[in-house]
Amino acid sequence: MIDQELKLTLAMGVLLLPLLAAVSIGLGARRWRGLSAGLSLGASVIAFLCSLILFIKFHGAPAAIVPAPDAGIQWLQLGEEFKVDFAALIDPLSLLMLLIVTTVGTLVQIFSLAYMRTDAGYSRYFAGLSLFLFSMIGIVLASNLLLLFIFWELVGVSSYLLISHWFEKPAAADAGKKAFITNRIGDFGFLLGILFVWQIHGTLDIIELAGMGAVTTTTGLLIFCGAVGKSAQFPLHVWLPDAMEGPTPVSALIHAATMVAAGVYMLCKLFFLFTADALVIISWVGGITALLAALMAIQQNDIKRILAYSTLSQLGYMVMAVGCAGPAASLFHLTTHAAFKALLFLGAGAVIYSCHHEQDIWKLGGLRKKLPITFRAFVIGALALTGFPLMSGFWSKDAILAQAYATNQPLFYLGVIVALLTAFYMMRCVLVAFDGDSRSDAANDAKESPAEMTLPLILLSALSIGLGWSWFGLKVFLMNPVIWLGSKMNGAVPLNQISPTADLAAIIAGTVASLAGLALGWVIYKGAKEDPLPSKLGAMARGMRDKFYFDEIYAWLNKWTQERLSHYADWFDRWIIAGLGVRGTSGAVDLTGCLLRLVQSGNLQTYALLLALGLLVMLAFFLF
Repeated sequence: MIDQELKLTLAMGVLLLPLLAAVSIGLGARRWRGLSAGLSLGASVIAFLCSLILFIKFHGAPAAIVPAPDAGIQWLQLGEEFKVDFAALIDPLSLLMLLIVTTVGTLVQIFSLAYMRTDAGYSRYFAGLSLFLFSMIGIVLASNLLLLFIFWELVGVSSYLLISHWFEKPAAADAGKKAFITNRIGDFGFLLGILFVWQIHGTLDIIELAGMGAVTTTTGLLIFCGAVGKSAQFPLHVWLPDAMEGPTPVSALIHAATMVAAGVYMLCKLFFLFTADALVIISWVGGITALLAALMAIQQNDIKRILAYSTLSQLGYMVMAVGCAGPAASLFHLTTHAAFKALLFLGAGAVIYSCHHEQDIWKLGGLRKKLPITFRAFVIGALALTGFPLMSGFWSKDAILAQAYATNQPLFYLGVIVALLTAFYMMRCVLVAFDGDSRSDAANDAKESPAEMTLPLILLSALSIGLGWSWFGLKVFLMNPVIWLGSKMNGAVPLNQISPTADLAAIIAGTVASLAGLALGWVIYKGAKEDPLPSKLGAMARGMRDKFYFDEIYAWLNKWTQERLSHYADWFDRWIIAGLGVRGTSGAVDLTGCLLRLVQSGNLQTYALLLALGLLVMLAFFLF
């Protein structure tokens, strides 16, 4: 009983403190910049500490609803069949995700103290961070699909506010709208899937659903639509690179372990709902996303966009792992990716801050000596991302490759190709941005960032290495059956049951691909003054640079469908409904009224004339 009360208190603290900070800043604290930042950062730090205590004390405990069913808060009831409680699901999976979210959220806020110091919307920015953190924690703790969907939408709203933080810039405002609208497409499918789940099983409670097993393939794919939007999978991947228009710490928050990871977390949490056929489709969507994004990253010159497409590719890896019946491998890569991708984005932010907001890697160069801490941190993050031996990404990427080898070998080979491409474009990024001589005044005048920015880089560097060495302990944790809400894992292949052949194939192929990609990048870009690939690859390079024209294709489709339909609807409304219908009817009535008013003039001579005309008409009728 005491443990349940402690679990409830800590969980509610983690959830409500960021909300309290956001509300306080919005209601008046925004007038004082320091107080706003202090409230937001203080709430985040306390939430992290509570999450750490929860994980240490309860990570091995069975899944349990807090409050307990008999003490839950009945939130919504429609008749006797539809009941929804406001409660938290605190299981080992949610405890791990809580720790990831609050850790990254806290480090991002510390980094933001210096990065956003001179920003006019400083207080509004921290209010947005707190609201975002509250929404993301709500997704992690939601005990039923309705609560999950509500917090899911709150994450969409808060991410819109953060991406559009510099709303006076048209590009930032458009990027926020693009992210919001694109996510609504996926969320519409997600909502339909939730309705179908209730129709099939008669409940939205996650614990109850775990005991009932899979739903239909169609329903599972509709649920997956939510992850396609939120985790930016093909074909709804187009919003994520444009989200780089927001402040760089926001990019780190969205791209590391929070918004984009929500879709992957949801797939792992609800894995028991998916049929084998649905998993096959999920795996190929993830694989295609990973390959397309890796190819696009090769020809990007904006340092943040390179990392954005890298995020797309790694999310594809995670989704592919889920589809290959490996939610544990996916969750492990989500954990390591949170550390090294936050490190890379904050490292990019330190570069941009030091180089007077220059983001083109071909206008940088020579930063290795000018920014020694940032350079070392960025290299550690890049090596972890490429799966370099003994870094954190090495263990988690090999877990995904082994999973693919055991269940779907074509995806294994696709994953190896993606690993090679990842190493290639990260070597390109590091060499062009940090090696050689300075290629602009901005790079020539660069100097190391303040301590508020370098401290998170150092901590994340340690995590990017240490999480790999914690793999063996984390593997035991991920194989704990209580994490996956019962035994109905629907054909999942646990990591501890992967064959030695699959493990060996993943280690060899993944390592060779990583080293080959790094070597190829070194050969092509060491000392390069300009990119040699466009002249060698021609149209292929232009396609990769222009994101394979997905935006243009969608714009064309929108022009000839939605916009054309809107023009037809406008014409029909203007000329048929308003013209013939509304104005035509009212005009006829008005004309008739005018004619009748002429008749009713009040003049006796007019009435006598009309009477005579009437008599003549009657006489003519009878005679002729």
